[in-house]
This record gives sequence, structure tokens and C-alpha cells, in this order.
Amino acid sequence: MGDMNTAPDPAAARHRWLTDEEQSIWRAYLHATTLLEDHLDRQLQRDAGMPHIYYGLLVSLAEAPRRRLRMTELAMKAKITRSRLSHAIARLEKNGWVHREDCPSDKRGQFAVLTDAGREVLRRTAPGHVTAVRQALFDRLSPEQQKALGEIMEIVAEGLQPNEAGADLPWLR
Repeated sequence: MGDMNTAPDPAAARHRWLTDEEQSIWRAYLHATTLLEDHLDRQLQRDAGMPHIYYGLLVSLAEAPRRRLRMTELAMKAKITRSRLSHAIARLEKNGWVHREDCPSDKRGQFAVLTDAGREVLRRTAPGHVTAVRQALFDRLSPEQQKALGEIMEIVAEGLQPNEAGADLPWLR
């Protein structure tokens, strides 16, 4: 793809194509993040019968006051569409790990609430998940690399999460 920088088409020449080094970094990032997400999904499926996204939802609820969040806030924390969240919560309800409650101040609003069974699943699953994250990521990086990775990811996330009204973000869809 590095050859695209020399495209004879004048319209194509206006595009700022990735350099060979940028292309290599981009592909390494995609390769690593795809493998990491798959690794974490497999670990959580094996240990708890749930995908990584469901684990993240349970963690968000466990950390919330009274183990409950409005569905819109939970979608925002998970960075997923409301439709995907609704499907995930239905699956978690079926397992008895979450239940929904109507919001008393907003007839259309609902809360997702972590049940005692959901909290117990987290208690049993968290040690294995932390071990998987540590082995796959943190144990492979020096403290300086860990710090740099955190700073880089914060910059990328800030650039992709605009604050202005009407922003096209997953939890607003």
C-alpha cells in the first residue's frame, strides 16, 4: 500500500496516504488489538460463559452506586449502541446476572441493576481475567512503555470522542 503515495491520479494525490512506517504501525496495532480482544473473549467464555463486552458491563454496574446505571449511561460507558446494549442486557438477564428497573422519574428510562448472582460471577471471574490482561499486555511492556501506551490511548480517545451536540457516537445511536 506504500506505493499509493505515487498515484498518478491528481485526485488521489490530494490524499495523505500512510507512509510505509505508518502502515506498518497501523497494521501492528490492528493485529495486536484483534488478538488481544480474541484472547480476552476466549478466557471469559471459558471461565464464565460470557464475551468480554458482557464482562465490562457487569464491571460498570458493580462500580456504580447501588450497582445500578441508567441504560443510556451504561451504553456510554461501554461505548456501544443502545440496541447492542439492550441485546446484551437481555442475555445477562437470562443468566440472572442483571435485571432492569423502570426509572421512577422518566417513564421511558430504565436502569440496569447488577444482581447478587452477577456480583458473584464477577468475584469468581475477575482473578482469571486480570491474569489474562496482565500476561497478554502489562507483563510484556516496561513501565515506561505502559505509561506511553496509556498516554497514547488517552490522546486517541480524546480525539475520537467529541463533546459537541450532535456528535455521532455509538451510545447516541
